[in-house]
Amino acid sequence: MLFDLDGTLVDPAGSITGGISAALAAGGFPVPAAEDLERMVGPALVTSLRDIAGVPEERLAEVIARYREGYRSAGMAQSRPYPGIRGVLEELRASGCLLAVATQKPEPLAVELLRLQGLLNLFDSVHGSPADEQAAAKLDGKRTIIGAALNRHAGSFDRAVMVGDRMHDVHGAAGNALDCIGVAWGFAAAGELEAEGAAAVVHSADELLTELERFRAQEGTCAHGSL
Repeated sequence: MLFDLDGTLVDPAGSITGGISAALAAGGFPVPAAEDLERMVGPALVTSLRDIAGVPEERLAEVIARYREGYRSAGMAQSRPYPGIRGVLEELRASGCLLAVATQKPEPLAVELLRLQGLLNLFDSVHGSPADEQAAAKLDGKRTIIGAALNRHAGSFDRAVMVGDRMHDVHGAAGNALDCIGVAWGFAAAGELEAEGAAAVVHSADELLTELERFRAQEGTCAHGSL
């Protein structure tokens, strides 16, 4: 079973949108409206800064470096696992499920965040964007990242499912012929997940576990090959 990170497993508690705002303001750029800042959570940061905040190509590295510095020094510590998520992961893990993270956050940062939040040991692997932000922007959304997770565990599962909070998760899953279960507590706009084709949308950790158990029942137990 594959999980997105920010907005799905971990509540950034304003550290992402606040950090982007601070980095833009420090660089002399206008800060987008709140709804636009939330749209910036999910895609590669370089893409969001360029396409939503309007940062010119020659200033992207500067703004990203400022944002990353603030995120490492304070933002990660502000984040918290969403209520009940740890229990869902522990239950799945105890059932023998393979669990992996597929996120557009740079992979080293994803590992660092999961370790800080005490979640890293619950996953078999973590897959993210390259540390080079410009290289990350060239990825085919989350399709490549999800594909890397599937390749890492090839032969160990029969079918996989993605769990995420944005359209990018749905699209990345579809690009790998997977269903995506959407979580309503993240950063998607109202109706976004349904409109983009999520197989189901859940509103609590308990609902998520129920939906994942339904998936397991259809495909056999995790110990017999579900990712």
